Amino acid sequence: MNRHLLLISNSTNAGEAYLAWPKKDIEAFFKKFNIKRVLFVPYAGVASGYNAYAEKVGKVFAEMGVALDSVHAFEFPITAVQQAECIVVGGGNTFHLVAEMHRTGLMEAIREKVLQGCPYMGWSAGSNVACPTMKTTNDMPIIQPESFDTLNLVPFQINPHYLDANPAGHGGETREDRIREFMVVNPDVYVVGLREATSLLVEGDKMELVGSRNMRLFKAGEEVREVSPGDVSFLL
Repeated sequence: MNRHLLLISNSTNAGEAYLAWPKKDIEAFFKKFNIKRVLFVPYAGVASGYNAYAEKVGKVFAEMGVALDSVHAFEFPITAVQQAECIVVGGGNTFHLVAEMHRTGLMEAIREKVLQGCPYMGWSAGSNVACPTMKTTNDMPIIQPESFDTLNLVPFQINPHYLDANPAGHGGETREDRIREFMVVNPDVYVVGLREATSLLVEGDKMELVGSRNMRLFKAGEEVREVSPGDVSFLL
């Protein structure tokens, strides 16, 4: 499959500047494909507003010599996708992102474009929508999408910002509890618990876990596994 993906768990580590921790990997991704301009999908940025979100990301990318256009500013967003050098989908609320991607027709347009070889980058919600569905998001359902189906660029689910335990004093379900619920209903699907400061880099049928932390791998009927950084192509 002709795909070039950088799927980032989170944009910002505590105490760091925005997109600071993955900056090296983002720069390498842009350089590899000689990308000078990206099309940004800001629809997960509900609280910030699309203009402010695009400006924030655009400032970081400008430091790398890459210009940014936001798809919300185009009269014909599908045409913008068809003409894009690289597609970048930012994090925020996954329900709102998916609802808008379906409403505008971008879900199918982006999938088609990326499977033709257009590089794709996402973080948090933007990584979640690269999966078959959005069902392993952490977000509140502030809006009802037309469908939970997403881009299906990889055959497994990602749970971004994966945490191993609840905060002290919190009596609710852990992230693992929620993923186990998913596995009961979806027993044939792998779920990657993608810890912060890690990414998945996909080149065709090869995939690498990038970063200094393990990922957690879940599948119904199997023991939960800790998988070290390196080649994880078996998931494809």
